[in-house]
Amino acid sequence: MDKWTLITGAAKRIGKGIAKQLHAEGYNIIIHYSNSFDDATRLQSSLNKIRPYSAKIMQAEFSNQVELERFMEALKKQNLPISVLINNAAEFYATPLSNTDYQTAQQLLATNLLAPYFLAEQLAPTLKEHNGCIINLIDIHAKRPLKDHGLYSISKAALEMATLSLAQELAPDIRVNGVAPGAILWPENSDDDSQQQVLKEIPLAKLGQAEDIANLVSHLVSAPYISGQIIAVDGGRSAVGFTGA
Repeated sequence: MDKWTLITGAAKRIGKGIAKQLHAEGYNIIIHYSNSFDDATRLQSSLNKIRPYSAKIMQAEFSNQVELERFMEALKKQNLPISVLINNAAEFYATPLSNTDYQTAQQLLATNLLAPYFLAEQLAPTLKEHNGCIINLIDIHAKRPLKDHGLYSISKAALEMATLSLAQELAPDIRVNGVAPGAILWPENSDDDSQQQVLKEIPLAKLGQAEDIANLVSHLVSAPYISGQIIAVDGGRSAVGFTGA
Protein backbone atom coordinates (compact mmCIF):
# COMPACT_ATOMS: atom_id res chain seq x y z
CA MET A 1 0.00 0.00 0.00
CA ASP A 2 1.19 3.53 -0.76
CA LYS A 3 2.39 5.56 2.22
CA TRP A 4 1.27 9.20 2.34
CA THR A 5 2.62 12.12 4.34
CA LEU A 6 0.89 15.47 4.75
CA ILE A 7 3.39 18.29 5.20
CA THR A 8 1.94 21.72 5.86
CA GLY A 9 3.90 24.67 4.53
CA ALA A 10 5.85 22.26 2.33
CA ALA A 11 6.55 24.46 -0.68
CA LYS A 12 9.70 26.18 0.61
CA ARG A 13 12.56 26.12 3.08
CA ILE A 14 12.30 23.55 5.90
CA GLY A 15 9.03 22.08 4.66
CA LYS A 16 10.51 21.50 1.22
CA GLY A 17 13.57 19.83 2.73
CA ILE A 18 11.37 17.46 4.73
CA ALA A 19 9.26 16.68 1.68
CA LYS A 20 12.28 15.76 -0.42
CA GLN A 21 13.75 13.61 2.36
CA LEU A 22 10.60 11.59 3.05
CA HIS A 23 9.84 11.25 -0.65
CA ALA A 24 13.29 9.76 -1.19
CA GLU A 25 12.44 7.24 1.53
CA GLY A 26 9.34 6.06 -0.30
CA TYR A 27 6.58 8.30 1.03
CA ASN A 28 4.10 10.01 -1.23
CA ILE A 29 3.71 13.67 -0.31
CA ILE A 30 0.75 15.99 0.08
CA ILE A 31 2.25 19.46 -0.32
CA HIS A 32 0.16 22.02 1.53
CA TYR A 33 0.78 25.67 0.72
CA SER A 34 -0.84 28.99 1.49
CA ASN A 35 0.48 31.58 -0.97
CA SER A 36 3.43 29.81 -2.61
CA PHE A 37 1.64 28.26 -5.58
CA ASP A 38 4.61 28.45 -7.95
CA ASP A 39 6.99 26.87 -5.43
CA ALA A 40 4.45 24.16 -4.61
CA THR A 41 3.87 23.23 -8.24
CA ARG A 42 7.61 23.14 -8.96
CA LEU A 43 8.16 20.80 -6.02
CA GLN A 44 5.24 18.63 -7.06
CA SER A 45 6.60 18.38 -10.59
CA SER A 46 10.10 17.47 -9.43
CA LEU A 47 8.82 14.74 -7.11
CA ASN A 48 6.47 13.32 -9.72
CA LYS A 49 9.32 13.11 -12.21
CA ILE A 50 11.14 10.88 -9.74
CA ARG A 51 8.05 8.77 -9.01
CA PRO A 52 4.84 9.39 -10.99
CA TYR A 53 1.70 10.34 -9.07
CA SER A 54 3.63 10.52 -5.80
CA ALA A 55 2.93 14.16 -4.95
CA LYS A 56 -0.19 16.31 -4.70
CA ILE A 57 -0.68 19.96 -3.83
CA MET A 58 -3.45 21.42 -1.65
CA GLN A 59 -3.99 25.07 -0.77
CA ALA A 60 -5.41 26.62 2.38
CA GLU A 61 -4.89 29.67 4.57
CA PHE A 62 -4.92 28.13 8.02
CA SER A 63 -5.61 31.38 9.86
CA ASN A 64 -9.09 31.26 8.29
CA GLN A 65 -11.46 28.79 9.97
CA VAL A 66 -13.55 28.28 6.84
CA GLU A 67 -10.49 27.48 4.73
CA LEU A 68 -9.13 25.11 7.37
CA GLU A 69 -12.42 23.22 7.49
CA ARG A 70 -12.60 23.14 3.69
CA PHE A 71 -9.08 21.76 3.56
CA MET A 72 -9.85 19.00 6.02
CA GLU A 73 -13.04 18.01 4.20
CA ALA A 74 -11.24 17.89 0.84
CA LEU A 75 -8.49 15.79 2.39
CA LYS A 76 -10.96 13.31 3.88
CA LYS A 77 -12.74 12.89 0.54
CA GLN A 78 -9.50 11.71 -1.06
CA ASN A 79 -9.37 8.83 1.45
CA LEU A 80 -5.59 8.60 1.29
CA PRO A 81 -3.72 6.25 3.65
CA ILE A 82 -1.97 9.07 5.53
CA SER A 83 0.47 7.70 8.08
CA VAL A 84 2.54 10.82 8.82
CA LEU A 85 1.44 14.38 9.61
CA ILE A 86 4.14 17.07 9.68
CA ASN A 87 2.81 20.37 11.05
CA ASN A 88 5.36 22.79 9.63
CA ALA A 89 3.30 25.77 8.42
CA ALA A 90 3.71 28.87 10.58
CA GLU A 91 3.49 32.63 10.60
CA PHE A 92 6.59 34.52 11.77
CA TYR A 93 6.73 38.28 12.15
CA ALA A 94 7.30 40.86 14.84
CA THR A 95 4.46 41.94 17.12
CA PRO A 96 5.86 44.68 19.38
CA LEU A 97 3.78 45.11 22.51
CA SER A 98 2.88 48.69 21.63
CA ASN A 99 1.63 47.67 18.19
CA THR A 100 -0.42 44.53 18.81
CA ASP A 101 -4.02 44.06 17.73
CA TYR A 102 -6.53 41.30 18.37
CA GLN A 103 -6.79 40.24 14.72
CA THR A 104 -3.03 39.72 14.47
CA ALA A 105 -3.07 37.67 17.65
CA GLN A 106 -5.87 35.50 16.29
CA GLN A 107 -4.02 34.97 13.00
CA LEU A 108 -0.78 33.89 14.66
CA LEU A 109 -2.43 31.58 17.16
CA ALA A 110 -4.75 30.06 14.55
CA THR A 111 -1.92 29.24 12.14
CA ASN A 112 0.77 28.25 14.62
CA LEU A 113 -1.32 26.43 17.24
CA LEU A 114 -4.96 25.76 16.42
CA ALA A 115 -4.49 24.48 12.87
CA PRO A 116 -1.87 21.87 13.87
CA TYR A 117 -4.03 20.78 16.80
CA PHE A 118 -7.19 20.39 14.73
CA LEU A 119 -5.37 18.65 11.89
CA ALA A 120 -4.03 16.14 14.41
CA GLU A 121 -7.51 15.62 15.81
CA GLN A 122 -9.18 15.22 12.43
CA LEU A 123 -6.53 12.91 10.99
CA ALA A 124 -6.26 10.74 14.10
CA PRO A 125 -8.51 7.95 12.72
CA THR A 126 -6.46 7.40 9.56
CA LEU A 127 -3.16 7.85 11.42
CA LYS A 128 -4.28 5.23 13.93
CA GLU A 129 -5.30 2.86 11.14
CA HIS A 130 -1.86 3.12 9.55
CA ASN A 131 0.27 3.06 12.70
CA GLY A 132 1.11 6.69 12.11
CA CYS A 133 2.84 9.59 13.81
CA ILE A 134 2.67 13.36 14.11
CA ILE A 135 5.66 15.70 14.18
CA ASN A 136 5.17 19.36 15.06
CA LEU A 137 7.76 21.98 14.10
CA ILE A 138 8.14 24.16 17.16
CA ASP A 139 11.02 26.59 17.90
CA ILE A 140 13.70 27.05 20.55
CA HIS A 141 11.92 30.34 21.32
CA ALA A 142 9.05 28.31 22.76
CA LYS A 143 11.20 28.15 25.89
CA ARG A 144 12.84 31.58 25.80
CA PRO A 145 10.89 34.33 24.03
CA LEU A 146 12.27 36.28 21.12
CA LYS A 147 12.16 40.03 21.74
CA ASP A 148 9.40 41.87 19.85
CA HIS A 149 7.95 38.49 18.81
CA GLY A 150 5.84 37.83 21.88
CA LEU A 151 2.80 36.38 20.11
CA TYR A 152 4.97 34.15 17.94
CA SER A 153 6.85 32.86 20.99
CA ILE A 154 3.58 32.31 22.86
CA SER A 155 2.11 30.39 19.94
CA LYS A 156 5.12 28.08 19.75
CA ALA A 157 5.16 27.55 23.52
CA ALA A 158 1.52 26.55 23.27
CA LEU A 159 2.29 24.21 20.38
CA GLU A 160 4.96 22.56 22.52
CA MET A 161 2.36 21.85 25.21
CA ALA A 162 -0.11 20.70 22.55
CA THR A 163 2.53 18.23 21.35
CA LEU A 164 2.93 16.76 24.82
CA SER A 165 -0.82 16.69 25.35
CA LEU A 166 -1.47 14.95 22.03
CA ALA A 167 1.26 12.41 22.78
CA GLN A 168 -0.75 11.49 25.87
CA GLU A 169 -4.22 11.69 24.34
CA LEU A 170 -3.42 9.75 21.15
CA ALA A 171 -1.29 7.03 22.77
CA PRO A 172 -0.76 4.16 22.33
CA ASP A 173 -1.85 4.23 18.70
CA ILE A 174 -0.19 7.42 17.43
CA ARG A 175 3.23 8.79 18.37
CA VAL A 176 3.57 12.57 18.66
CA ASN A 177 6.87 14.45 18.83
CA GLY A 178 8.20 17.95 18.28
CA VAL A 179 11.28 19.34 16.58
CA ALA A 180 12.51 22.74 17.78
CA PRO A 181 14.76 24.43 15.20
CA GLY A 182 17.28 27.06 16.15
CA ALA A 183 18.98 29.10 13.43
CA ILE A 184 18.05 27.03 10.38
CA LEU A 185 18.33 29.19 7.26
CA TRP A 186 18.25 32.94 7.78
CA PRO A 187 14.94 34.82 7.85
CA GLU A 188 14.41 36.61 4.57
CA ASN A 189 14.67 40.06 6.21
CA SER A 190 17.69 39.43 8.46
CA ASP A 191 20.80 41.61 8.24
CA ASP A 192 24.47 40.72 8.58
CA ASP A 193 24.88 42.20 12.08
CA SER A 194 22.03 40.15 13.53
CA GLN A 195 23.30 37.05 11.77
CA GLN A 196 26.76 37.45 13.27
CA GLN A 197 25.27 37.96 16.74
CA VAL A 198 23.35 34.69 16.45
CA LEU A 199 26.39 32.81 15.20
CA LYS A 200 28.34 33.95 18.29
CA GLU A 201 25.75 32.19 20.46
CA ILE A 202 25.98 28.84 18.65
CA PRO A 203 28.65 26.45 19.99
CA LEU A 204 28.96 24.78 16.59
CA ALA A 205 29.52 28.27 15.12
CA LYS A 206 27.48 27.75 11.99
CA LEU A 207 24.00 28.03 10.55
CA GLY A 208 21.86 24.93 10.32
CA GLN A 209 20.28 23.71 7.09
CA ALA A 210 16.88 22.31 6.17
CA GLU A 211 18.52 18.90 5.81
CA ASP A 212 19.37 18.93 9.53
CA ILE A 213 15.67 19.13 10.36
CA ALA A 214 14.70 16.66 7.65
CA ASN A 215 17.15 14.06 8.94
CA LEU A 216 15.72 14.25 12.45
CA VAL A 217 12.15 14.12 11.15
CA SER A 218 13.06 11.02 9.16
CA HIS A 219 14.44 9.39 12.30
CA LEU A 220 11.37 10.21 14.37
CA VAL A 221 9.06 8.84 11.68
CA SER A 222 10.81 5.48 11.91
CA ALA A 223 11.47 5.37 15.68
CA PRO A 224 8.65 3.26 17.19
CA TYR A 225 9.51 3.90 20.86
CA ILE A 226 9.91 7.67 20.82
CA SER A 227 6.89 9.80 21.71
CA GLY A 228 6.23 12.94 23.69
CA GLN A 229 9.68 14.39 23.00
CA ILE A 230 10.72 17.90 21.94
CA ILE A 231 14.16 17.81 20.33
CA ALA A 232 16.14 20.98 19.63
CA VAL A 233 18.19 21.23 16.45
CA ASP A 234 20.22 24.35 17.15
CA GLY A 235 23.95 23.60 17.10
CA GLY A 236 24.04 23.55 20.90
CA ARG A 237 22.61 27.04 21.29
CA SER A 238 19.95 26.15 23.84
CA ALA A 239 22.52 24.34 25.96
CA VAL A 240 24.51 27.52 26.64
CA GLY A 241 21.83 30.21 26.53
CA PHE A 242 20.72 32.61 23.84
CA THR A 243 19.13 36.03 23.50
CA GLY A 244 17.45 36.40 20.14
CA ALA A 245 17.55 36.00 16.40
